[in-house]
Amino acid sequence: PGMKAREAILTVVDFESTGSVRGHPDEPWQVGMVEMKAGIVSGRYHESYLRVPAGRPFNPYAPGRHAEIRQVLAVAPAVTDLWPVWRPWLEGRPLAAHNVGTERKFLRRAAPMHQLGPWIDTLKLARHVRPDLAVYSLSDVCEAMGLVARVREFCPGRDWHDALFDAFASALILEHCLAQPGWETVSIAALAHGIR
Repeated sequence: PGMKAREAILTVVDFESTGSVRGHPDEPWQVGMVEMKAGIVSGRYHESYLRVPAGRPFNPYAPGRHAEIRQVLAVAPAVTDLWPVWRPWLEGRPLAAHNVGTERKFLRRAAPMHQLGPWIDTLKLARHVRPDLAVYSLSDVCEAMGLVARVREFCPGRDWHDALFDAFASALILEHCLAQPGWETVSIAALAHGIR
């Protein structure tokens, strides 16, 4: 029942964020989106820095290289400016992320009138495919699945906690799961429930 994951066009999303600081909500400062077609990472992507006002504090533990690019972020496009660009990537497509809570929250805030999803959580799928792992962070899962070299091919010169790098990493986890024997006919609905 429902569309097969291997026949769908999906968008895998990753945001890097400021982290929460007293008096300031957690806000995104970078987005990466990666397209998957027929269960394969297509190589099509979108990325952007996102505006963070100059004086806004970051949580000191928030990962990523935001401290070096604060001037860039102060003049980057606002999420509302980017919605027309994001729309074809997000509307009417299944969406995926590693531990979807953050991405779902930011997109709900960006487009409150839009019903986005269904959402596929590559963290849940990794637990299903590799129940032997002790840790399910994006980097640990990619390492265990032997995907790190491919992520680096897609994003040369980048590293973890870069939104595009992490989006490609999540997409490759999904590609790896969909290539498992017996997953040929798995539906989007089953993946969205975290099971086959």
